[in-house]
Amino acid sequence: MVAHGSASSNVGSRQLYEADDQRVDSRDEILGRERFKEGQTNSHKPNDSKDERSIANRLGREEQRNRKNEEPVNPEAELSKKDPTLPAQLHGNNPSKGAQVDAELKADDKKRLWEKGIK
Repeated sequence: MVAHGSASSNVGSRQLYEADDQRVDSRDEILGRERFKEGQTNSHKPNDSKDERSIANRLGREEQRNRKNEEPVNPEAELSKKDPTLPAQLHGNNPSKGAQVDAELKADDKKRLWEKGIK
């Protein structure tokens, strides 16, 4: 008597496996899936000797980090450097006591520098 191929298998019978075990997805399904989040933060250490990024990629990353570290310009902060009471006045409020004292000190300093002949 000759045994059939499936009956003499070394890995077990067909009934042990489910249909999904060896399922092949269609190309549309593969392309439609949400991809793993690429470029996660801290996935590359900047000084990792085993990192295979090119020099250009390393320089680009440093430029991005420098741009992130730059503080955005706040127009009210720039105005308060010229006149400490100005931001409050622009909002229709009375300036705080601290802003008034700062304005007086700034006027004093300006007056003394003018008396010494320094602009």
